[in-house]
Amino acid sequence: MCSRAVTSAVSKMPGVYSVHVNLVSETADVLYNPKIVTTDDIGDRINLIGYEYMGIHDDNSINNDILEKKHAENQKHKLYRISVGFFFSALLMYLMFGNVDLGHNASYILLTISILPFIYVSYPIIKSGLTSLRHLNLNMDVMYTLGIGISFIASVLSTFHLLGTSHFMLYDTSIMLGSFLMLGKYLEDRAKGKTSDSIKKLVQLKATDATVEKMVDGQIVQKKVPINEVFKGNIVIVKPGEKIPLDGKIIEGKSYVDESLVTGESMPVLKEVSSNVIGGSINKEGSFKFVVTNTSEKTVLSHIISMVQDAQNSSPPIQKLADKVIKYFIPTILIIALISFVIWYFYLGSPFLYSLSIFISVIVVACPCSLGLAIPTALTVGVGLASKYGILIKDGETLEISDKINHVLLDKTGTITNGHPVFSEIINYSENNDEEILKIARSIEQYSQHPISTAIFNDENKDNYDLYQTENFENISGKGVTAEINNKKYILGNKKIMEDNEINIPQNVISDLEKQESNLKTSILLADEKILAIISIEDTIKENSTKAINELHKMGIRTSLVSGDNKITSEKVAQKVGITDVISEVLPQGKLDYVKKMQSLNKIVAFIGDGINDAPSLTKSDVGIAMGTGTDVAIESGDMILINGDLLNAVAGIQISKKTMSRVKLNLFWAFAYNVILIPIAAGILIPWGIFFRPEYSAFAMALSSVTVITLSLLLKRYVPETFKDG
Repeated sequence: MCSRAVTSAVSKMPGVYSVHVNLVSETADVLYNPKIVTTDDIGDRINLIGYEYMGIHDDNSINNDILEKKHAENQKHKLYRISVGFFFSALLMYLMFGNVDLGHNASYILLTISILPFIYVSYPIIKSGLTSLRHLNLNMDVMYTLGIGISFIASVLSTFHLLGTSHFMLYDTSIMLGSFLMLGKYLEDRAKGKTSDSIKKLVQLKATDATVEKMVDGQIVQKKVPINEVFKGNIVIVKPGEKIPLDGKIIEGKSYVDESLVTGESMPVLKEVSSNVIGGSINKEGSFKFVVTNTSEKTVLSHIISMVQDAQNSSPPIQKLADKVIKYFIPTILIIALISFVIWYFYLGSPFLYSLSIFISVIVVACPCSLGLAIPTALTVGVGLASKYGILIKDGETLEISDKINHVLLDKTGTITNGHPVFSEIINYSENNDEEILKIARSIEQYSQHPISTAIFNDENKDNYDLYQTENFENISGKGVTAEINNKKYILGNKKIMEDNEINIPQNVISDLEKQESNLKTSILLADEKILAIISIEDTIKENSTKAINELHKMGIRTSLVSGDNKITSEKVAQKVGITDVISEVLPQGKLDYVKKMQSLNKIVAFIGDGINDAPSLTKSDVGIAMGTGTDVAIESGDMILINGDLLNAVAGIQISKKTMSRVKLNLFWAFAYNVILIPIAAGILIPWGIFFRPEYSAFAMALSSVTVITLSLLLKRYVPETFKDG
């Protein structure tokens, strides 16, 4: 499929604003005004220029299955043509060169044997070439038609002695040429299908039905219904081993869930009441009920599929180079072929059909298809590989720029750290045990909405705890809370609230508070008439943060911590993970200014963040890497999304980008190398040494060039990012 021809034809239609054709997926993304032009009009235009419009591509439609079957049928017919072609070309070669005596009518016998196989094998190519020529679209099918047609017509003319006395027959060449060209198309289509396996696997994760809990005649019943009949707010039952049909929140039960194909997380994740579940993930041993929060195209899986498709259909800036070369490629090759013919026939005095064979060899061997496939095939596989690890890349440009990143700026909270503080430890000065101290503290905090209250309860439901009844609860803003338990007043908060209640803070307690602060912990005091305990909470550093920073440094990428938190905390976190450059106590504008500053120093900057305050920096940086566990605003602002929020995946995303762009460059090298090496050989440069590059060899080489490029792209599937190689 010639993407440039379709793009040119459709983009000229009234009401069409933009067209992007993907050579690999054989789809066109068209932005149009339905009041001016319809999809049928666009389809008719595609058919008119010699290609086949096969309907609207929709992963959720049965129409897609029909398209798959039609594609398989086309491939089967190609195989039939290839088999017939090689059989008859081998038979003709035997008859022509095997010392078989066919008598005086040999050429007529060869013509009779050739004509039907030639038409059967070459018909699709010639039809496409003539259609393209009729619409003044000079593409490779025109070149192939020229090569096949000239070789066969010249043989017929020679048979009837209309080209002098020469009997330099090309019947075997004509059929073998068509067979090799058909083989190339078959192998190319088969390989292209494999490059999009990642999308197919994601689509297969979608459930087709769900078991819903409904009220019927005053009784609760379970009923299995199609997925499109499940609505937000419905209660769905998931049994052991079943696929979770949609996104939701668990309201009853618990189980381990395999989310690996959606998030890249290799280990099953425990899901309990209030846990979110993702549609497409697989339930393990347990069973549970959940309330549906997202349906149809709004699920996480649907967003992932959409983003992967968009990225695979996009073009990196380097594509412009290939497009520019292809634009002038065919006219240039035609000129080279004509010059070769003129030199061999007129200047060197070679026989007409001999010179014509060289002309045919040149126009067939020089195929820009490998150039056209070099970038999109690698891009498709690279984006699919990233999605396997839970990394969503928005477009091809992100891949290309990520290859050049030399400075990474990281937010602290929610990026390097987990982003939500949890209970850490108790320093107990009382006669009560730690469990009793914690029970008193939680009982006092049970009515508070402060983040410290949430942290003391480890971000869990407060109703799950056995707590004391309290009276006279009072929240003192910026200081803490007070409440009575069994007629005894307790105070929980900072030093200020203790001073206000005339509670003495001993020097050893002050020393312990300072020590906790130096260890990045936030501490509060619990007292009655005296200090009972220090209760500390902390925002812990993510498990893989230190390893991720080390991996970036190994790659020669500089790192900086950019945070709105205080200097002491920021520097301590940076020290723990191995970052030496720290910018602290900055507002969102300050983060943005630092991004601009680095860019002004000719740095290629990636910014990794998760919050609303990171959105401006994510947008402005060369590559914005957003934590999928962060806010929707941050995710929308990112160029690369880490679904499970693991910083190690940011490193893997950069490594995959580098590997993909390396494969793009390798593909382009081979695409150019084939043409640079084989065009002069096809033009006859080695004939003085007895090497004549027959047209059928050119057809084989042409097929091999496209298959080589696609195979190199497919090998990218085996790549494991360096950061994951040690487990």
